[in-house]
Amino acid sequence: MNPEYAAYCQADRRFYDAPHRALQPAGGAGGEELAFYPAVRGAAPQGWTRSRRGDWLSYSPDGLRLPPQGWKLHISAALDNADSVLERVVAHCLAHRLAFKCVPNPGLLALRNAKYADRAGSGKFITVYPPSDEAFPEVCTALMELLDGEHGPYILSDLRCGNGPVHTRYGAFAARFCSGPDGRPVPAVADPRGRLVPDDRGPAFRIPSWVTPPGFLAPHLEARAAVGLGDLPYTVEKALHFSNGGGVYLGRDTRTGEQVVLKEARPYAGLAADGADAVARLDRERTALEHLAGLECVPEVKDAFEVGDHHFLVLQYMPGATLNTVFARRFPLARRHPSPELLAAHAAWAEDVHGQVERAVEAVHARGIVISDLHMSNVMVDEESGRIALLDFEAAFPAADRRRQIVANPAFVAPADRRGTDIDRYALACLRLALYLPLTTLFGIDRTKAAGLARDIARVFPVTEEALRPAVAEILRGTGEADATAATDAPPHAAVPGPRTSDASTAPRTPDAATAAPGPYADAAGPDLRDWPRAREAMADAIAASCTPERDDRCFPGDIAQFATATGGQSFAYGAAGVLYALHETGAPPCPAAEDWLLRHAKAPASGSPLGFYDGLTGIAWTLHRLGRTAEAADLLRIVLDQPLEGLAPGLHNGYAGIGLALDDLARTASGPDAPALSAAAARCTAFAVRALTEGPPSPRTGLLHGASGVALLLIRRYENTGDTALLDLAAAALHRDLERCRAGDDGELLVVEGKRLMPYLGSGSAGIAAVIDAYLAQRPDPALEEAGRALLPAACSAFYVQPGLFRGSAGLLAHLAATPLAEPADRLRAIDRHLDLLASHALTDGGGLAFPGEQLMRLSMDLATGTAGALLALGAAHGAPIGLPFLPAAPAAHPAAPAAPQTGPSRGRGNTTVQ
Repeated sequence: MNPEYAAYCQADRRFYDAPHRALQPAGGAGGEELAFYPAVRGAAPQGWTRSRRGDWLSYSPDGLRLPPQGWKLHISAALDNADSVLERVVAHCLAHRLAFKCVPNPGLLALRNAKYADRAGSGKFITVYPPSDEAFPEVCTALMELLDGEHGPYILSDLRCGNGPVHTRYGAFAARFCSGPDGRPVPAVADPRGRLVPDDRGPAFRIPSWVTPPGFLAPHLEARAAVGLGDLPYTVEKALHFSNGGGVYLGRDTRTGEQVVLKEARPYAGLAADGADAVARLDRERTALEHLAGLECVPEVKDAFEVGDHHFLVLQYMPGATLNTVFARRFPLARRHPSPELLAAHAAWAEDVHGQVERAVEAVHARGIVISDLHMSNVMVDEESGRIALLDFEAAFPAADRRRQIVANPAFVAPADRRGTDIDRYALACLRLALYLPLTTLFGIDRTKAAGLARDIARVFPVTEEALRPAVAEILRGTGEADATAATDAPPHAAVPGPRTSDASTAPRTPDAATAAPGPYADAAGPDLRDWPRAREAMADAIAASCTPERDDRCFPGDIAQFATATGGQSFAYGAAGVLYALHETGAPPCPAAEDWLLRHAKAPASGSPLGFYDGLTGIAWTLHRLGRTAEAADLLRIVLDQPLEGLAPGLHNGYAGIGLALDDLARTASGPDAPALSAAAARCTAFAVRALTEGPPSPRTGLLHGASGVALLLIRRYENTGDTALLDLAAAALHRDLERCRAGDDGELLVVEGKRLMPYLGSGSAGIAAVIDAYLAQRPDPALEEAGRALLPAACSAFYVQPGLFRGSAGLLAHLAATPLAEPADRLRAIDRHLDLLASHALTDGGGLAFPGEQLMRLSMDLATGTAGALLALGAAHGAPIGLPFLPAAPAAHPAAPAAPQTGPSRGRGNTTVQ
């Protein structure tokens, strides 16, 4: 689970949205102003400029020119003193003409300090910009005196100054960007040679190597260095987990040698829904565990202490691994062809584990305690003994209190009407299903998916719907759909393949609509994605219904990346450009309001707009040209061509490969003076990409979007234009570089290694590499690369994938299978059939149509990279439309027996079942 997504779930029940919109009253901007702290309500004073961007409200004195970087000051505050702190700081800054910005209302401050908020940004309530390095000591000292003794959370990225909430770090003032270690654009500072380097904003205080801190910071640096466990009888061996509330560490008692777990709580940080900070929740855990003392299924409290205002609880070490980890390791549907014996063994294991967890929860309830945060990562499994233990009682409370849930995992969050022990019973019901198919996060959007999920489980595993019915009924309670579990005569909706009993049923089904029953695209058995015209209409309806042209930041709801850059809501990957491309390429009805919205924003790009294909202006211009808006596309391209282009990442997503491919493609159809300029710029991008490939350090990332394979795709397409075979040689070398970062999975298929995970997907996994290999083989035979392409292919054919997205899910694998000429016809049909079922298991009704959840499955998305537009494009490819992602191969001419399919991303990605 990526905890960052939780903050974007607050504003809308169906879609990810900017956190600050969750706090806008019905009155709109004017109503929102009433929710601001009094000190920042109303217009700015005369001689000042006031502006709003995202969570921040900024004030700048007219005529002031700040340096691009320097020592900045961050001030934290708790919910109970934030109003007072802000009032004094605002008055001080206005009196001394100091530029500043602040989080303007209590709700946003609570979100920024929540348990799973960004640890690096947490606590930052006010930022003050000294006008120069020389003025910094005076400004800092004045604020320290002004706020001496006030409380607030420690800002992990900064150095605390004095006995109050004033912190400092050296970093960027101006919005400048460079490529980070993973190739993505990050905020930048200039080194002494003037080169832009990343402005490190992680959750640890670091000073750039060339910066000497001013002398007055020395005592504060010494105070920071002095904090440690000191004479306490514990050593920390490794960190197990971090949240904004603190860390969990594996340690050892130096007196006895016993292994222990140390849980840390930071005061005023890690807020839960009821406002309790991490310290209060750690105290709740201690109280609950002491009440449960003697139960073998919970850890014993060993000790408690404080270090530097941080509170620690020492707990008994429970051997084993989390249930989430054990499940991912043994999940049989991560394979292409799980045997009946493997499925039966998993069912037996799942029943045993659920039974143990259920009995442990009953034992806790018998002591009068509600756990209130039961999920797969809070259950420890000792595989040697087969026993389980329950972890994390921070949210626990007496059952008699009948409280609501205050923290929860998205896949197990209880409905608002559940109180007391019913919270845990709901989690147990979700666990019952998740141990077979880990899709219960979808219940946060629509709990009625539970009945279909149970049907899918019964179809695949040797467990009956009757056995699962109590869990489904518990999940559906209160929805009006509880009786739906009795509808066992509905045809089973196939989410994953399972054992079949007749020879006829094992024959591969073509994805052509003619073979499917004519029922509605979404009925009791789930949507019929084999009926392409109706499925396309349904997805286009959902996309059109979600359109919000009245908004300035985005037109279609999508991934949280929409809010990360100036062009996020317009971009090809996450914004309007990609959605309009998918509608256009699949022959779906256009969305004129969205086209007008995109044109309006393309006329005057915001300062700091990225240039890349998937994240910036080049992709927007290419899309406008594709939509027939050639004049507007040409105007935007001139802005791109005016940029120096140096210093970008080499990859396809946001760097030279994507920009070069687009400019090269547009140069082929351009006329007049634009054609030579476009071609020359494409050649420059190619030269920059080649230099990065041959002379620069290897990219830490792999695959189509950010790895060497994206550069290989540029070189292949440039070869088509120039005939320069040296470009193909370089493309082969780039592909081999990415292949070297792959390793074999359980079934022998090649997968990209990404940290501890094996990635099969189109965007950053093996499928993307395979797609570019197909493009290469269309130009030149290469037995070694063809063999690699075939080895990558099985990863796209596993029995289950957690997410449906184009870049990191089954839609991208479906698109690749429709395009690659390396798949055997029968294997292709079976795999396409399987992916259609997988996508159907994720589909939800919305806006009178059909939509798909985005990254993390917590909300719907309409964008190309993660949501409905990507699924639309992939389904079109599977049904024979000659479409796909830009610049990747079209449908193969080989294998005419295969369904007429277009191409998109050749890939092999194995369902490594990364349960997120």
